[in-house]
Amino acid sequence: MLQVLHPEHVEVEICRSEELDHRRGLTSELDEMWSDVRSKANPRWLWHAIDHHSGQVLAYVFGRRQDTVFLQLQALLEPFGITRYYTDGWGAYERHIDADKHQVGKDNTQKIESKHINLRTRIKRLVRRTICFSKTDHMHDLVIGLFINRYEFGRAL
Repeated sequence: MLQVLHPEHVEVEICRSEELDHRRGLTSELDEMWSDVRSKANPRWLWHAIDHHSGQVLAYVFGRRQDTVFLQLQALLEPFGITRYYTDGWGAYERHIDADKHQVGKDNTQKIESKHINLRTRIKRLVRRTICFSKTDHMHDLVIGLFINRYEFGRAL
């Protein structure tokens, strides 16, 4: 093979170690973001996961801050074959993610925290002190879901 292979047909790719880690398996940042519907007595949580390297949203769900909602997100992430999860110290992550695939800490969750800031800046329903709020869970989830689908996935629902 080497005798018939011409140098112009050879492609050499040099990459950083972080990029090589990315190729070995998808890593993901997981976090939940608080907002409320109608009043603070009715909290609503956006649980979402992003690709650790690109910052691309992989999946999201809405609900309470309970294990059952996290399990819905985990089911959506299963087809991605994620090999490493970066999260904060919330108990649902520790209870349902294998310890060898899970790393707790703020060092590797900076991109998802930045997404929170962007969402709160662009969607006034997520700002804690505002006159813009949702009256129903359905409308709350719909407005935020439309935004995420449009700006993260490039399409409307």
